[in-house]
Amino acid sequence: MGSTKVTWVGGQTFIGTDSTNHSVVLSTPDEGIGMKPSDLLLVALSACTSVDVVEILTKKKMPPTSYEITASAEQGSEPPWPFLKIHLKYILRGDKLTDKAVEQAIELSEKKYCSVAATIGGVAELTYEFEILPAE
Repeated sequence: MGSTKVTWVGGQTFIGTDSTNHSVVLSTPDEGIGMKPSDLLLVALSACTSVDVVEILTKKKMPPTSYEITASAEQGSEPPWPFLKIHLKYILRGDKLTDKAVEQAIELSEKKYCSVAATIGGVAELTYEFEILPAE
């Protein structure tokens, strides 16, 4: 079981520390110092699925040579502004990548392995797309 800590450092700025003692700065957009907490949720989702996708493709002997993911979200218009829809776009490069392998890796991540997707998916509609760019 993981545990985290958030420490207030003044104004609307906080330091979040994870169970392995790594930290991230969080703040409101007005403070302009750290990441918005709601954006950190999108980053957490993106990072969680990224670990899975890269690992799965590497195990299939199709390692990406570059990888990027963007998350866009639609939030409710009233407080607490929950995420209603989240769309992930995976952009990969690799000599051996195939559409089938990439799609399988994404689906395995989002439906079986990614704890963040499993949690958020019960609240927000998760969608994705991917693009395989030519090898450089």
